[in-house]
Amino acid sequence: MADDSGTDRRAGRPVLVAVAWPYASGSRHLGHLAGAYLPADIYARHQRLVGNRVLMVSGSDVHGTPITVRADAEGVTPRDIADRYHAEFVADWDRLGISWDLYTSTGTENHAAVTQDLFLRLLENGHIDRRTSNQYYDAEAGRFLPDRYIEGTCPHCHYAEARGDQCEDCGRTLDPEELVDPRSKITGGTPEVRQTEHFYLRLSDFSEALGAWLDGRQGWRRHVLNFSKGWVEDGLHDRAITRDLDWGVEVPVDDLGPGKRIYVWFEAVIGYLSASKEWAQLQGDPEAWRDWWEGDEARSVYFIGKDNIPFHTIIWPGMLLGYGGLNLPSDVPANQYVTFKGGKASASRGVGLTIGEGLDLFQADALRYALAASLPEQSDTDLSIDEIGRRINEELVATWGNLVNRVLSMVHSTCGGVVPEVGDRTADDLAVLATVDGALDVVTDLIERVELRAALRTGMDAAATVNAYLNATEPWKLARSDPERAQAVLGTALAAVAGVRVALSPYLPFSTVALDDELGPVDAWQRREPVPGSPIGKPVPLFAKVDVVELLAGDDG
Repeated sequence: MADDSGTDRRAGRPVLVAVAWPYASGSRHLGHLAGAYLPADIYARHQRLVGNRVLMVSGSDVHGTPITVRADAEGVTPRDIADRYHAEFVADWDRLGISWDLYTSTGTENHAAVTQDLFLRLLENGHIDRRTSNQYYDAEAGRFLPDRYIEGTCPHCHYAEARGDQCEDCGRTLDPEELVDPRSKITGGTPEVRQTEHFYLRLSDFSEALGAWLDGRQGWRRHVLNFSKGWVEDGLHDRAITRDLDWGVEVPVDDLGPGKRIYVWFEAVIGYLSASKEWAQLQGDPEAWRDWWEGDEARSVYFIGKDNIPFHTIIWPGMLLGYGGLNLPSDVPANQYVTFKGGKASASRGVGLTIGEGLDLFQADALRYALAASLPEQSDTDLSIDEIGRRINEELVATWGNLVNRVLSMVHSTCGGVVPEVGDRTADDLAVLATVDGALDVVTDLIERVELRAALRTGMDAAATVNAYLNATEPWKLARSDPERAQAVLGTALAAVAGVRVALSPYLPFSTVALDDELGPVDAWQRREPVPGSPIGKPVPLFAKVDVVELLAGDDG
């Protein structure tokens, strides 16, 4: 089991990077990217470089009522909608350089089998039971209404377009009967209450165990831990896990009769396990997934937005406890919301740029940089085209892009187009290299704690230090008065650039690879001295400056 560098990966710690499964019901926006997918990729890339065995999995959530709602509106099948957006997501991830070990979907036979196995184990262990309950029914449409077919006013924040399962405005999970003035999304009429029978997850069985587990979490983000503990303290409620649907994973027992499916909120989180098993099968070693799910040394980090906190800190851990023998999450570094001009980014409401639109406007690495510099790790972050462009121009281009270009240009023109022999270095030379090496250590500590914004700032500060070193030593002047010293300075600057490149590589994969010919591949978390005599061609700028005025002129707001 070796990576492309020939390094044996079996010795590293297994790290599961579990990433939120996007609904294949519409285009994802930059808020989703900043909330879960970009942070996960940065973290996974760093973990691989420090020698850990990373398994980063996710996939398109192709079930659930958001898809059937859209299919009904467009007059097509749910499969048509799911296939369309799954293909779009895969294309977006490729353009962004998201380094999945497996990106799949919940529409596979493997996922259905793993879901049914987990259902049956929980049923056998007494953590699932059958109950009769009241559910909204649209008499005009002649059908029961799953949660997302109902809208109304949130009883907590009074948002008028809350869904039957969750309020997008305040993030509270809801039951449909809690909505004020409920209405059917199919006909717009007021639904009536009728009795139906469903399976329930006895979440209350795990109250004590989950409370003790949460009390033992160290280093978790405060808002995640406080929110989760609050759920437990308020009392955990048993939740229906089937719905009156014909789209989704089939219930593996026929007690309820036809027309029932396992509901998406129960099924989708199982995707982390089913994707791991699918990956193992694709490797030709069907049991390989166990290293990440059963090993004592394994670590599992779940990247989600804050609206998904209870599903990953309460419900999924409860399901894992009920199943038995599988690792609970090591960390759930849920991000806060990204807002666009004051409004929460929302795919369903069309607020914010889609990922595809963002990539049409900006280079992939430039977009990755601007979002990473603004990640909503502790509080909501407001984004705009203007702010993205400003960060690209004033930070990425002016600091890192400028540094790389000036060093490579001077080496090309001053040192005969090759990496120079350095010889003995002065205290100033050694100091700048020590700063870069120290930055690599700091970045590692920060990324381990999933403080990705601070880690990026540390890398950029190191780049600024190298720029300051150049300004102080003025190798362009030394080239005339002391050519040997000029080569030593430029060789040192090139070595420092090589180190900063490592620190920034999890954030900037495309521009990192673009320097492989000059500096060699980044295949470990360490600064490596460029090889004297290696060719340095005339550089091409890594990043294009953004014309913010032109972009804003084309922004419809």
